[in-house]
Formats: sequence, C-alpha cells, structure tokens
Amino acid sequence: MKKMLFTCLTFSVLLISSTVSAENISNNNNNNNNNQKTKAMKFELPKLPYATNALEPVIGQQTIELHYGKHLQTYITNLNNLIVGTKFENVDLETIVKESDGAIFNNAGQTLNHNIYFLSFSPNGGGEPKGKLADAINAEWGSFENFKKEFVAAGVGVFGSGWVWLSKDNAGKLYITKEPNAGNPITKGNTPLLGFDVWEHAYYLDYQNRRADHLAELWKIIDWNAVSARY
Repeated sequence: MKKMLFTCLTFSVLLISSTVSAENISNNNNNNNNNQKTKAMKFELPKLPYATNALEPVIGQQTIELHYGKHLQTYITNLNNLIVGTKFENVDLETIVKESDGAIFNNAGQTLNHNIYFLSFSPNGGGEPKGKLADAINAEWGSFENFKKEFVAAGVGVFGSGWVWLSKDNAGKLYITKEPNAGNPITKGNTPLLGFDVWEHAYYLDYQNRRADHLAELWKIIDWNAVSARY
C-alpha cells in the first residue's frame, strides 16, 4: 500500500513538473513572439488629432484616408522591414534620416516628413503664428503675408515630387527650402518646423493639377501651436 502511494505521488510530481515545464516553454515562446512583434513594429502610424473628414474642404476625407492610411503606412512598414539586422535597427527616426541612404533613407525620410505634415493640421487652425516664431518670421520676411507668398512660390517651384519646408538653424534663423522626393532639412543640420507635401498624391483628388491652389488653401488648417512648439 505504501509502495503504491509512493508511486502515485512520484507520478503526480513528475506530471506537475512536466506541465510547468511545458507552460514555461510556451510562455517563453510567447514572449519571444511578442518581442519579435515589438521589434517589427518599431515605428507605428501616428494617431491623428482629428477625424479623417475634419479638414474638409481643404483636404478631403478620401485624400486623408489614402495619404495617411495607405501611403504613410506603406513607408512605415517598409522602414520597419528594411532596418532589421542593420545598424539602424535600434536608433531613433531622426538619426536614421540623418545617416542613411537609398531605400532606408527614402522610407525613413517620408515617415518623418509625413509625421510632421499630418500633425501640423487642425480643423480649428489657420490665422497667424504668435510669439517667438511670429517675431522670427517678421524679422526674416518682413511680414507673415510675405512669408506665405515666398513659401507657396517655393512649393510651386519644386520640380516633380518633393516638399517645401520652413526650418530653423541652431541660432533660430528661419529658412524656406525646397527638397526633392523624401528630403528634409534635418539632413543639413536644421530643425524642420513646417512642411507642405507637393507629391501629387497629397492633393490630386481634391485639386487635380492645381498645386498652387492646394498650397494656398493649406494655411486655413495650420495648427500654429503645434508648429511653434517645434521652434
């Protein structure tokens, strides 16, 4: 009887040990899978501070859904896949843009550019900047109206696809620059404050080939609080 009881107890201990070991292996596998998923999702689509139809009629809902939900998501997905196993795997987005080239730069640049772009808008935007940014604009261009005219002219003058940027240097001096394709003034040591996307996918559904009209309308939805916070 004692021998039978001992045998039963031994079997129970072995069974429990096997179950715990199996659970530990399963948990470790789940943790590894979660870590892999986390690594694969290093960069994610930023959350918009407005509804996809909130910027109408300046930017239509379909344009937002395609531009933000499809184009930007594709850049982010490509970037996450491209950096695996490279020196950029564990660095921030700005560093990748500054130091990379080729496909990694293109997708990192467009990810950064669009993050700034979409987070510069508000359905309650418009008007003019205030405070230090307003003072810097007036010092550089004489007035906000002069700045807007030069900024739009630069955007219209970008040949093909690209961006027009307002940026600052380390001393706070402002610049308007034209950048082709995925270009960003951060690669020249400046801090990007505001960027208008002149790739056709940014405006063609709403304005067809009327790029100048699109750029002129964007001032109505600029969130100057967000832009000024970058200055």
